[in-house]
Amino acid sequence: QMQLAESGGGSVQAGGSLRLSCQASGYTYSSYCMGWARQIPGKGREEVAAIDDDGTIRYADSVKGRFTISKDNAKKIHYLQMDSLRPEDTAVYYCARVLGGYCDKDFNVWGQGTQVNVSS
Repeated sequence: QMQLAESGGGSVQAGGSLRLSCQASGYTYSSYCMGWARQIPGKGREEVAAIDDDGTIRYADSVKGRFTISKDNAKKIHYLQMDSLRPEDTAVYYCARVLGGYCDKDFNVWGQGTQVNVSS
């Protein structure tokens, strides 16, 4: 069984930066897609970014040019560098992976979430 643990959330002013980390533990074989999603109160969970085994990356339009996803396979960690943060980026951020496939499948393993607050 795979577990994911996020770190790096917090509070920042608009225009600032934060870096989220997601450490995987347990069974991670056959888990080729890593990513991040966020949830704003009263709204559904939104995928923010994903990176596949071959390095293919996709971003939500709302974060393109501001957020960067990366990974370190050897350490079983993936990251989300968030720059030029805006108040509308305030949300609970979840790291996620696809166990048993690539990024053409839905995320099926989730972290516990970390709060990001961006003040104006």
